[in-house]
Amino acid sequence: MAPTIVEIPQEILETFARSEEYHNSFLLHPDGGLEHALKHSAENGLPDIAVSASQGKFLKLVVLTMGAKRVLEMGTLGGYSTIHMAQGLPEDGELITLEISEAHAKVARENLAKAGIRNARVVVGDANESLRGLPTEEPFDLVFIDADKQSYPNYFLEAKRLVRKHGVIIMDNVVRKGRVADESFACRPNPSKDIYADDSAVEGVRTLLRMLKEDKEVDATTIATADKKGYDGFLYTIKL
Repeated sequence: MAPTIVEIPQEILETFARSEEYHNSFLLHPDGGLEHALKHSAENGLPDIAVSASQGKFLKLVVLTMGAKRVLEMGTLGGYSTIHMAQGLPEDGELITLEISEAHAKVARENLAKAGIRNARVVVGDANESLRGLPTEEPFDLVFIDADKQSYPNYFLEAKRLVRKHGVIIMDNVVRKGRVADESFACRPNPSKDIYADDSAVEGVRTLLRMLKEDKEVDATTIATADKKGYDGFLYTIKL
């Protein structure tokens, strides 16, 4: 019999949301470009799976802290995270973002233009193929990965190839409401289509963690997050 997944009680989710809103009221500022990106993406039917506003701000701050000039992103969606990171780049910086859907890429380009972003380029196609075509002569300072989780092991290997020494690789959605750590959560049908109950995504993250345990070329930690979307987290990795 399949194990029962214990959902986070509604009152806990409301606490997460209230805490996030409180902190954001002090630390985030109105941004017409970002607000338009969310609205325009929703109007065009894109799924509501972009990073949160505070997570996007975190990515921007990482770019600024590193003094990054070259950023690679896997999983553009509507360009919300793209805009955040591009805002942290200098004028001569460059961001390349990979998106498999031409429809999503069209919306993202419109959002980037509306936000005044000129240093980001959307590349359409299968990310695995696009990554193989990227040279190592100009390594990236930061790679942000927020795409299909079953491909995370390969995306990580490509990111490690493309990032500079002491460069950073950040991967989103690696906690997945705690299901990654629940070894009783095994492959089974997912009629609810709950993205957090996608067994291939869970196994993709687990495979990645097993790889990292033996990888002497990087050092990494998980940063758990709790917000209105629930309980999840980033994987933060540095290439040694």
